[in-house]
Amino acid sequence: MTEHRASGEGDLNLSAARLAWTRELGQRARTVLADDERYFLRQALSTPCMDVVEQASGAVLVDSDGREVLDFHGNSAHHIGYGHPRVVAAVKAELDRLPFSPRRYTNAPAVALARKLAEITPGELSKSLFAPSGAAAVSMALKLARHATGRHRTLSMWGSFHGANLDTISVGGEAIFRAGAGPLLSGAEHVPPPGLASRFFGSDGLQYERLADYIDYVLEVQGDVAAVIAEPVRWTTVDVPPQGFWQLVRQSCDRHGALLVFDEVPGGLGRAGSWTICEQFGVVPDILVLGKALGGAVMPMAAMVAHPRLDVVADGALGHYTHEKSPVGAAAALATIDVIASEGLLERAQATGRSTLAALRELAAAHPLFAGARGIGMFWGLDVTPGRGATAAARAERLMYECLARGLSFKVGGGNVVTLCPPLNIPQEQLDRALGALQASADVVAGGHRHR
Repeated sequence: MTEHRASGEGDLNLSAARLAWTRELGQRARTVLADDERYFLRQALSTPCMDVVEQASGAVLVDSDGREVLDFHGNSAHHIGYGHPRVVAAVKAELDRLPFSPRRYTNAPAVALARKLAEITPGELSKSLFAPSGAAAVSMALKLARHATGRHRTLSMWGSFHGANLDTISVGGEAIFRAGAGPLLSGAEHVPPPGLASRFFGSDGLQYERLADYIDYVLEVQGDVAAVIAEPVRWTTVDVPPQGFWQLVRQSCDRHGALLVFDEVPGGLGRAGSWTICEQFGVVPDILVLGKALGGAVMPMAAMVAHPRLDVVADGALGHYTHEKSPVGAAAALATIDVIASEGLLERAQATGRSTLAALRELAAAHPLFAGARGIGMFWGLDVTPGRGATAAARAERLMYECLARGLSFKVGGGNVVTLCPPLNIPQEQLDRALGALQASADVVAGGHRHR
């Protein structure tokens, strides 16, 4: 078993390496960071922060010391880069026209966005509700599943992440969010994720079928599960199930009366090389959740898109958020979708995804720091190995800081997985530069040895 399977959601912000990094920052950055820590509640993976951003454009962040960093993290929100001129122009225009829409009114941008989501999502998904965050949209999906089925139980996966709200950490499986939170949402059942199938169900090629059969068994014996909620691809560790797995789960949901809810908050809208990830597996969920990139890395925007037969709560409230039909957020989302379509970014994600994955696999095969590489579209992961008296997590953390010093930022998922998530429209020169920084940094962490 690789180390990341039992580790946390992201890189730590209270380590000795983080302290060493911040000590090297300029005075302005240290002053702002001190104020940040003074006025914000501290929490893992966030405050205290590591640096201060002054500018963001395309794939590039500029910190307060003037250093440029290629951002291959972006909280998975920067599919079209930072400050895309068409998104910025759309937001500015809508601010001048209609900056806010009270809930009892609708507005043309919100309706246009709902129509567009119905067009680009698979199957008959066509009824939307909007929210200001992915976690809020997942919460709406959980409520809708209860109303539509008359049941309250959910089945989700250990290690999954569906947001940091109390209900979403209940269905999520990340210990760092669940630990110490007290009693969680009742009825939240969990099974192993596909990435751990070989640990529990063998490694003879049939482990995924056995996991799917186990899910079917749980749905059968439980008998009252409202929804199976899952990430079609485990985003933090880039675990991609084989073709056929989700079809089996879909069949089990249909057989036992459970809804299938796919959380595509980080990866939907083109990163995988298609508008949605689930279409690559030939499966249409009953409810699909989108977010992050939907607001163009400008506005907080998320959506729950459901099958019309689930429009059954006319006399209740599923979301009721103040900014539910934000005209400015909808304008940003419409512009983002138009950029992805008109600039051919689905095709770019496919072609660049394949070529870059091939290069990363070549690097992993030749380098002692890595155990392997995998990916989907323009999202890639490399497993860092233990060695030279250090754990895999410690070596992954050192690699991250070596790369940061060379102008490359990424997220370490699951303790030891380097996850690379650039804008879909990143220039090839910047992508090549990032891969060069990764290679040079890996050489240093591995002790200067380039090959096995």
